[in-house]
Amino acid sequence: MDHAPSGAPAVGWAIGDRFSTEEIFVRVLASAEEEIDTRKQQLFFSGLTAGFAIVLTFLGHAVGVAAFPESPLLSAILYPVGFIYIIIGGYQLYTENTLPPVALVLSRIASFPMLLRVWSIVLLGNVVGAALGAYVLANGQVLSPDAVQAGLAFTSEGLEKDWWAVFNRSIFAGWLVAGVVWLNHAARDTISRFIIIYFIFYLIAAAELYHVITAACEVLFFLFVTGLASGTVVSEFWLPILLGNTIGGVLLFTLVNYAQTEQRRFPTIRELNMRELLFGWHGGTKQRSDSFEPAYQYFEKED
Repeated sequence: MDHAPSGAPAVGWAIGDRFSTEEIFVRVLASAEEEIDTRKQQLFFSGLTAGFAIVLTFLGHAVGVAAFPESPLLSAILYPVGFIYIIIGGYQLYTENTLPPVALVLSRIASFPMLLRVWSIVLLGNVVGAALGAYVLANGQVLSPDAVQAGLAFTSEGLEKDWWAVFNRSIFAGWLVAGVVWLNHAARDTISRFIIIYFIFYLIAAAELYHVITAACEVLFFLFVTGLASGTVVSEFWLPILLGNTIGGVLLFTLVNYAQTEQRRFPTIRELNMRELLFGWHGGTKQRSDSFEPAYQYFEKED
């Protein structure tokens, strides 16, 4: 049997079955290039579909809480359903599918304005889709009376918490979501991705953390049912979740995943200068005025 310089076997399941950190990072870059290059209309409607599908998570969680009001562990069983549908289906969901482009910015391949473009279009689509779904649930007599009360409690109990408590819980949720992004690119098959998505999002619900698009559906459902039109619900509950998820996810991506990746620069790709990075509209193979080979091709040549 061949051995590596360290003395460990050079072949075997542990070698062939795992991606290195650099390989995972390249897969993230390849995914990010697709999102940066996607047209605005496609991004929006993919985001809208994902926002509407998040209703499945709200529905499952409300039904679970109504059935097991005293047990967060049991009531969270159906919470991941919408995320499984969205992520495995490849729809655009804020945080899950908008974190990979951060890798392009960190590698100075795409500009910050291009990143904000993707984030804003997807977030808008998600919120519009969540609004449509929440309206149907609020007016379509889909939920039982107990499930309706459980759905209303998600927002009312959140409003009882301090702004910083909601924000801090959302940071941890953002960390978990960034982990989903990274591990999803490390997985080799759909079953592995299913397990990763299920358990991480189950933990978010069981630990009573907050995800921004699920919270958007909860807030809109609350507003539609109660008839209130108060900005307090948004500023005191949804806004800290949005900020917490974004900061938590980006920090984990930067400090944990990107920081441990040795191969962050690619000789075949012209890096953006600081002005282009901060103010330009550069990013992706279709958006850049200068042609370059995608980063994943560079790795294939090196291998």
